[in-house]
Amino acid sequence: MTNLAVSSLAGANNAASTAASTTASSTASSTGSASSASSASTLTQSDFLKLLTAQLQYQTPTSPADPTQLAEEFASISTVNGINQLNTEVSNIQSGNAATQLGAAAGLVGKQVAVAGNRVMTNGSGAATGAFDLAGAAQDVTVSLTSPSGAAAGTIDLGQMAAGQQRFSLTGGAANTQYSYSVTAVSPSGAAVGVTPYSVYTVSGVNVSGTAPSLNVQGSAAALPVSSIQTVLGASS
Repeated sequence: MTNLAVSSLAGANNAASTAASTTASSTASSTGSASSASSASTLTQSDFLKLLTAQLQYQTPTSPADPTQLAEEFASISTVNGINQLNTEVSNIQSGNAATQLGAAAGLVGKQVAVAGNRVMTNGSGAATGAFDLAGAAQDVTVSLTSPSGAAAGTIDLGQMAAGQQRFSLTGGAANTQYSYSVTAVSPSGAAVGVTPYSVYTVSGVNVSGTAPSLNVQGSAAALPVSSIQTVLGASS
């Protein structure tokens, strides 16, 4: 694709071709490339712009460069640039055990995952699922919700619960709204029980822009590292 663009540019007039060859040779010499300066494999986007500048500088008044052709060549080099970036991203996820991680991440799309935090995101119906971990058995567990503005948004009495990972359901909230929450748990003896809250998100896609795949989730602009997931709750409702 790059070779076609360069050939088209050089064919505009002989003077542009001479200047373009000189520019390309200088670029290849400075980088120490062993291949010819006219070889398409050594031409970069920077080389393309130098060739274009040379053509515009040395074009003849009676035979100027075709602006439509220039626009097409700009589009071509942009496409090549995008493909190169995509190839780089794909190469990143092929290294080490990234391919295995990508397969695992893809299997989480559409499911709810829990990470460290204390937030829940409601769906279009105002419902959400939260999760937390109890350090011991509790006689009474209460979840207190806070709206994005910081106002109290209600409480959920969960009653008696066993030690370990637990869930709660929120209904009647504002649609597509992120609430924060706190959990109060009391043991049968009246002592406080330790609680580890989780933020629950629905996975909407896999992000491969980094060296390892991460998760795009609803309610968060930042992608979540796969390694940050504490537990998978299942498919979103």
